[in-house]
Amino acid sequence: MDGKARVCFADATKSVREAVARVFSAFGGGENLLKSSRDVYLKINAVDSKPFCFTDPEVIAETVRYFKEAGARDVYVIENCTQGNFTRLVFTASGIDAACRDAGAIPVCLDETGQTPVFLPSLARFVNISEFVAERLIRNRAENLYVSLPKLKTHSMSTVTLSVKNQFGFVTHKDRVADHNFQLHRKFADIFSLVRPDFVLVDGLLATNHGHYIAEKNADECIERPKVLFGGPDALAVDVTGSAFMGISLEEVEHLRLCAEMGLGTWDLARIEIEGRELFDSRRMSFTHQLLERFPADLRIVKGKERCCPEGCGRNTETLLEVLHCDHGGKGGFTVLMGKGIPEETVRAIDTPVHLAGSCAISDWGWHFEKEKKKRLVTLSPGCNDLSASIYSLCKQMKVNPLSLSGVGIFTSLGALVSAKARGSSSVIPKLF
Repeated sequence: MDGKARVCFADATKSVREAVARVFSAFGGGENLLKSSRDVYLKINAVDSKPFCFTDPEVIAETVRYFKEAGARDVYVIENCTQGNFTRLVFTASGIDAACRDAGAIPVCLDETGQTPVFLPSLARFVNISEFVAERLIRNRAENLYVSLPKLKTHSMSTVTLSVKNQFGFVTHKDRVADHNFQLHRKFADIFSLVRPDFVLVDGLLATNHGHYIAEKNADECIERPKVLFGGPDALAVDVTGSAFMGISLEEVEHLRLCAEMGLGTWDLARIEIEGRELFDSRRMSFTHQLLERFPADLRIVKGKERCCPEGCGRNTETLLEVLHCDHGGKGGFTVLMGKGIPEETVRAIDTPVHLAGSCAISDWGWHFEKEKKKRLVTLSPGCNDLSASIYSLCKQMKVNPLSLSGVGIFTSLGALVSAKARGSSSVIPKLF
């Protein structure tokens, strides 16, 4: 579809509550959006409890209150966080759980809801998603209102993360590892073709430059505070507008281009009416998804000449390296091999501890370093983006305690983990000790 669409911008400088109401009222208000069940499902963005990584709890709470006042029966706040973490802890540490309690929402950790397979048409394969999502937002979609609440962020692996990317949280951790490479954007588009939000509200209170998972130490260089909310019913149009607001064109975001080719929304910025244009123009930014690349000085990174996917082992590893070094004092003194096509003479000359990132490097040179394990520390992260394995391995190489990454006390972390596992969490986390 290449028709006209509208996206509304609202100033949240003085009142988040008023900004939420302003965006929804521009499209008829919450009463008109509610469906027969009067239930609302808010898919937030909460990849981690690290600052700047999650939809602002105030935005979540005010959206919940807005729909409650509009006549909603139940409002569910749903998410399945990033690999290497588990949602119950993220909800607790970020303040999202408290915001849900205060506003009267029902938090749902999708990693605790069971799973069911769905078929991705372009990739021609099955992936497992949350059974809760399959039941409420696919099979019974006509009865339930689905609203996406992403945070305004660039992304080191997918260029931007908005409403299309937000749905990757429906996929179980184990099924995120495959195709987290040059196929990643196609995977996003396939998931979007199966289920799309009825409405998107983007949290633009702050926005992240240089990727989605920035080091707190670098916040002054990576965080802007446009203090806007914006959204509309055409998710692709909202994402295209959000990308442009960050200074990134459709051509730079492959999954948006693929969605446009599949006819899944309005993609031409010239055919998108921006209500609140003065906010868009005056607070527009010029961002990049490229990392700052603040790594230890004595760290060596060797990339394959044939392939080293930025969507997988490349930027996944480098993002983690940057955060562990800048925020947790992670040490260097080792070599990272990633990708396919690393020359033999380069490998044989390595005399430091080694981390092999991704299946390409492991399949090419794992045999060589298997024989070297008695001489040096060798760690592996198989697959294209096994974040759990990467966290465990790089914490070991960089001498960082993985428990320090949670941002809360050890007893809170372990208590949340026990509770999550008792509820059947399918999250994949690194070894903690």
